[in-house]
Amino acid sequence: MRAIRAASTALLGAAALALAAPLAVAADGAPAPARQAPGAKAPGDFVVSPGVVAPGGRITLSAPGCASTATASAGIFDTVTIAPNSLVTATVDADAKRGAVYTVTFNCTGGIQGTVDLTISGGTPATPTARSTGLVTPRGVAGGLGGSFDATDSWTFAAGGALVLAAAGGLVYVIRRRSSATDGRRH
Repeated sequence: MRAIRAASTALLGAAALALAAPLAVAADGAPAPARQAPGAKAPGDFVVSPGVVAPGGRITLSAPGCASTATASAGIFDTVTIAPNSLVTATVDADAKRGAVYTVTFNCTGGIQGTVDLTISGGTPATPTARSTGLVTPRGVAGGLGGSFDATDSWTFAAGGALVLAAAGGLVYVIRRRSSATDGRRH
């Protein structure tokens, strides 16, 4: 009975280690956290207000995450300079694409960088028109593999195969051991 407890504890420990290993590998490749400027509310704390604006509209930009001068730029307004603890107003280009999301890039003189998304209002109409509505024969869900084979390589398949073989070998061992133990106890 003790052997069963020890084996199940070992298997649970190995399973926990196997499940935690991909997380540890993923953490190694993660980018380093951004440095925080002294007196900042949070690292990379940048504000674009409002977050949704019409083409030709005005937005207010601030960089409370910077203790020094910052610049903000995007493809839909001129680059602006933001003094510490201040606000700057910028005008969005009138030809900004409706419904698009633009990235506003902030750069502090201390090396802190960050981005904020800005959405241009007035995308596609909410009510469909007679031309855009049509009956389409349902085809079901396009499930596919979902990109599951994008990051796999031969090492991953070899490791998976080795685990399957080890599990099968363990199963055979346990079954043979039980059958030999019951052979000696027959009445």
